[in-house]
Amino acid sequence: MTQADQGARIVAAARGWIGTPYVHQASCRGAGADCLGLVRGVWREVCGAVPVAVPAYTPDWAEARGAELLLEGAAAALSPVAKGAACPGDVLVFRMRARAVAKHLGLLCEVGDAPTFIHAYSGRAVFESPLTAPWARRIAAVFRFPEGG
Repeated sequence: MTQADQGARIVAAARGWIGTPYVHQASCRGAGADCLGLVRGVWREVCGAVPVAVPAYTPDWAEARGAELLLEGAAAALSPVAKGAACPGDVLVFRMRARAVAKHLGLLCEVGDAPTFIHAYSGRAVFESPLTAPWARRIAAVFRFPEGG
């Protein structure tokens, strides 16, 4: 399977989650998901069992220790990609504030003149957003699901 084919499968799976209510720590399409739960759920649909168990976490889990737990977890399960080489289906990791720890995830859907990504955002549901300049500036890293997932 080509990277483009796999990316298309990931985007199609992610779009199936649109409208799922935001529920902290959840990962159940149609019932509830947070940003990590969305990525975990799409992984299950495309690749099978999630390789790492995710421990319970609070909404401010990373700030207390200042640890880059989300980046470390992504690096353990996914392949890093240069920001300029991101393709549909890639996982975007965001810093919500400068010099803060990375703590938000999304899945890239469209590239080019009108890029979009799907994410679960507190107070909203899972939805597809334009990858505007303010969002793009917040990208801390890009990762890709394993080949053939």
